[in-house]
Amino acid sequence: QVQLVESGGRLVQAGGSLRLSCAASGRNFSSYAMGWFRQAPGKEREFVAVISWNGGNTYYADSVKGRFTISRDNAKNTGYLQMNSLKPEDTAVYYCAAPFTFFRFTVIPGDFRYWGQGTQVTVSS
Repeated sequence: QVQLVESGGRLVQAGGSLRLSCAASGRNFSSYAMGWFRQAPGKEREFVAVISWNGGNTYYADSVKGRFTISRDNAKNTGYLQMNSLKPEDTAVYYCAAPFTFFRFTVIPGDFRYWGQGTQVTVSS
């Protein structure tokens, strides 16, 4: 069982930066890949980025590639999403998540079992 809590979301101007954090508790966080997803009002939840259990592999949605960086510190049981050059279309609730099974590297929301409560990111133009 893994519990996830996101933080760091706030209002920011276009072109600005934010770093989101995902604090994990419970067992075996370091054995799970970790993903970030987002959901804007009236839209479906979409994949943003994923990092493997050991940080060796990452994958990004095309919409954030080159602007966002996913990372993790397993010693601190914490994951991060560094967001630069933010755009108004990045406005959404951001969620971190962990998959059903150890070591699984996936971008499909249905493959993720553990979800945080979300943190609001608002980018003003």
